[in-house]
Amino acid sequence: MLKTERYTVMNMENAIRGARNPMNSWAKMDSYYVTDEKTGERSFVLGENDLGLAVKLARAGSDHRKFLRQIFVSVDITAPLYWWKEFDTYKVGTVANSCSTMHKIHSKPFGREDFSCDRLDEKSLELLDTVIAFLEERRQEFIKDQSNRQPWHDMIQLLPSSYNQMRTVTLNYENLISIYYARRSHKLAEWHTLCDWIMSLPYADKLIAVKD
Repeated sequence: MLKTERYTVMNMENAIRGARNPMNSWAKMDSYYVTDEKTGERSFVLGENDLGLAVKLARAGSDHRKFLRQIFVSVDITAPLYWWKEFDTYKVGTVANSCSTMHKIHSKPFGREDFSCDRLDEKSLELLDTVIAFLEERRQEFIKDQSNRQPWHDMIQLLPSSYNQMRTVTLNYENLISIYYARRSHKLAEWHTLCDWIMSLPYADKLIAVKD
């Protein structure tokens, strides 16, 4: 299970202006903003000239598409710990603030909804339920007496890697190119969900899917 929420794409205007710096071609900029009448939110739209330049540079390789590193994306991702271990490969140019298991593991009851278990069979689900029941038992013991750290250690060290954690992540379009092509055929379904989200971002079909 993987979920993306509350995402924002930022700095596209400055990025495309910077892409024109080498040739001093700012006079050719034709992008503009549109305002949603219902929400009042403003969206940046690449004009024909700017989009043509952006696509040309994006497909020319990483040395030429430096402007993509200046298009930032912030998103809340909820995913299991086993997926986050793989995501941590992408540390260059990314930042993530996570919910803390160290500090908050005891703050709410454990339930199936806290775990990515959508692909488990019945026998495995029964085993997971046994683990969840034990974790909840230890959580209750720790709440009663937090001076006794043994229940806390039990929770931390027995916590399955399917436990879901939410992190607020900041990336850029160059990061997303790397992630998309490295992971779109991965055997973990979570990567397919993330890649589908990546391709839903503004101009992803032209600025991220640059190798197709």
